Amino acid sequence: MNLQEYTSWIDPIIDKLCAKATDTGSICWQVGNYVDNGEIIPLDIIFYNKFRSRGFKLRNRIIWRFNFGLHATKRFSGRYETLLWFTRGENYVFNLDPVRVPQIYPGKRHAASKGNGKAGKPSGNPLGKNPADFWEFSAKEFFVDNPVWEIPNVKANHPEHTVHPCQFPNELAQRCVLALTREGDIVLDPFAGAGTSVIAALAARRQAIGIDKSPDYIKLISERVNAYLAGRLRFRPSGLDAASPRIGHAVTTPPSDWQRGKS
Repeated sequence: MNLQEYTSWIDPIIDKLCAKATDTGSICWQVGNYVDNGEIIPLDIIFYNKFRSRGFKLRNRIIWRFNFGLHATKRFSGRYETLLWFTRGENYVFNLDPVRVPQIYPGKRHAASKGNGKAGKPSGNPLGKNPADFWEFSAKEFFVDNPVWEIPNVKANHPEHTVHPCQFPNELAQRCVLALTREGDIVLDPFAGAGTSVIAALAARRQAIGIDKSPDYIKLISERVNAYLAGRLRFRPSGLDAASPRIGHAVTTPPSDWQRGKS
């Protein structure tokens, strides 16, 4: 579909989705960019207006950064997608504690000049800090000693990899489920794909409804759910530091062909 066909096709789906959202519930809508003859069209702008016109408020525009994907030749390679978090009402669920990440400066204390009775006391939360709205693939560049919520995209060597071409990592869905729902709540995914959000919901003791038009993916979801319930489904552990090849490894050594090509 071209962009106009796609947005027209998805409008009634958004209507149905919005009708299912409770006043305390949330909608998480993750998209990348649409490329039209080399021109980038950010889909989050289009969908922001669609949900806002239906009475929903945007609480966060979250950037999910990853390090692998298709390489561009006439522009910079795309290495992020956006996750829009909407709510209908003001009394929405937001559980920060289950998704906190390690403090960058756990020993930091309040300054004596504040005059609020906190001088000299630890300024951070002992449970960790708010993960903010930038969910990073590799924490090493920013917080060397405190890797935080590294979320690689699912490629061939990823333990969660299936036949689905656009599979989200479990950790991405897990954070949304833990932060924006309570135990027993219903998580609905109208584009369930490989069943990532369904499994994340079940693992967090939520109810799950997954919908997909592909019989093959429905079969895949069923197989993965059964494997999870049997304890056989493999996951990449959340918060695990991203794999980084050691210096001197073959993949980190420039090939001899490059050396000969230097002038």
